[in-house]
Amino acid sequence: MNILLIQRDGVDLHHTLFASETSRFALRFYHPKKIPSGVYISVAMLGSALALVSELRWYIRRYVRETLFEVENGIFCTQTLAQDIYYERTAILEKPWAFRRIYGFSHGKLTHRLVMSMGSTAQDYARELPRTDTTIEVWCTEDEVEDIGEPIPLEGTGEIPGTGTDNNQ
Repeated sequence: MNILLIQRDGVDLHHTLFASETSRFALRFYHPKKIPSGVYISVAMLGSALALVSELRWYIRRYVRETLFEVENGIFCTQTLAQDIYYERTAILEKPWAFRRIYGFSHGKLTHRLVMSMGSTAQDYARELPRTDTTIEVWCTEDEVEDIGEPIPLEGTGEIPGTGTDNNQ
């Protein structure tokens, strides 16, 4: 289980966390890695990840754009979904997950957030994510998908990736 803290623009999150005695104390048993988009922290399980994020709440509100939890290699989930899984026990992760986003990063900055259609893969969105050097798949709740919009149709075809649905009908 890993935590990805995506820093806000203009913030060096790793430096900020280690400049404070309080956050240094909270992170003393972890070895946060500085990455271009923020900080990556390895933890034992989801419960400990949520507890650590709770301890860092003050810093997260001020310096973090988004907190994600890696539930599977290369697949992340939002904090809301992680809390639903662990505390509420209202969500059980299984493939295929219906509510997904794809995040595109360019030089460590989050530049794109798109809704993914059911059955699509990250490769299906290559044209919608120009000039990105890294993409990640993020599983979320139904409400969180609705916050950023509708699935993006592939250019020229009118088809939503992975659905076989033509938008031009």
